Amino acid sequence: MTLKFVVMSDLHVMPQGKLSMTLDTGARLEQAVDAVIARYSGVDFCVLAGDLADLGEPAAYERLQAIIARLPIPVHITLGNHDDRPSFLEVFGTGSIAETGKVDKVIDSKGHRIILLDSSEPGRVDGVLTPTQVDWLKARLAEAMDRPVIVILHHNANALHIESDDIRIIDADPFVATLKTHPYIRQVIAGHVHLTSTATWRGLPFTTLAGGHYSCTVDQPHIPMRRLTGPGQMAFVISDDDGTTVLFDDFIDGNAEIF
Repeated sequence: MTLKFVVMSDLHVMPQGKLSMTLDTGARLEQAVDAVIARYSGVDFCVLAGDLADLGEPAAYERLQAIIARLPIPVHITLGNHDDRPSFLEVFGTGSIAETGKVDKVIDSKGHRIILLDSSEPGRVDGVLTPTQVDWLKARLAEAMDRPVIVILHHNANALHIESDDIRIIDADPFVATLKTHPYIRQVIAGHVHLTSTATWRGLPFTTLAGGHYSCTVDQPHIPMRRLTGPGQMAFVISDDDGTTVLFDDFIDGNAEIF
């Protein structure tokens, strides 16, 4: 069977009437939802990979909840560094908390295991996976040795060789070592950096999507990073017995359509 799902990240939703970095992020999420409804009716579910609310306000989570309620498919959620866990749980309920104490989750669908990890830590911009989470991940992988696994979290673990490398997952070695206990890690998908990347790192496949907020250009010592109003980007994942493909859909592209 073929598994199909959508990943959105870096939504940075603000309460109604407020902007983030000059952008109406709630309206941008509305466009993302419209795109899923129009183009991806056959997908199995949607994952929101953190930075759901720009300032972690309850009113922002309430707006997010109202917008994603229009999606005709299940929505699975984890958190990023901009999120406030207590405010999120106030709106979405404490059922989102795993035994790790964070918003971690397992989804089993069509012969695959998808694992969501909450890499956020209060007061930090970089990512943290606690020893409890690493142990939990190892147990969840051990349960699924007979099927491919896709891991989704907010923070990237691998270096992108840009300035934001100092805000990726700190101490990624236990995470990578745990992933390597499983023979079929198909993808590790993250957001956080507001740009699209693919990599093979320590023998594992890593991907980032630009997400729904502003996009960043690649910065080097002689090329400063720029923040751009678009595109708004989601990832479309297709996975079957033969492999896993991640496509990138710019639901906001800033360009006129050519007829």
